[in-house]
Amino acid sequence: MDRPSRIHGGKLGRGAGLLLLAFFSLLLTLPAWALDLATVTGLLAQRKSGEARFTEERTVSGIDGPLRAAGVLSFEAPNRFARQTTEPRAESMVVDGNLLVLKRGGRTRQMTLDAIPEVTALIEAVRGTLTGNAASLNKHFRIRVEGSTAQWTLTLVPRDERLATQVRELKITGLSGELRVVELWLAGGDRSVMSIEPLQALKR
Repeated sequence: MDRPSRIHGGKLGRGAGLLLLAFFSLLLTLPAWALDLATVTGLLAQRKSGEARFTEERTVSGIDGPLRAAGVLSFEAPNRFARQTTEPRAESMVVDGNLLVLKRGGRTRQMTLDAIPEVTALIEAVRGTLTGNAASLNKHFRIRVEGSTAQWTLTLVPRDERLATQVRELKITGLSGELRVVELWLAGGDRSVMSIEPLQALKR
């Protein structure tokens, strides 16, 4: 019968040594901490306003090649978000609180977000992330958080059944307190990817 491992003169017996080696090897394979939504939104909430250039490519079934757009995004916490598109044509979308203002081709249209709940969820995916509003994100989406504080990804799946028939998921990638990529997959297979590059240092 094998004798149990003992500690002799401060030295570990063979069995105990192997056990500790296995334990430390396991520790090395684990993340330093579990990243969660509160940590990510806490980083983002430190930034109170900002401006960034965006480029977007949309892949649409039935259309050869991607559709491209470019312009400027801006936000001011807690509730203002604007998207000014310069290419391929000038148009804008400004969300301030519950009010949405669209401008295109010399025409202006205003509406409240309450009247368009499906669109509201998509707006809040970006506005809520930019401003670090965890409550808003949780209200509209089931969320999976991956990565580290240096580079993280939020995968958002719509809670609203009507929106879920149109949008499969959004994937938002950031570096520390900055939003960098927004990917949107529609239920029918169409996809858009918006890349974001800060234009100036964000105010605190």
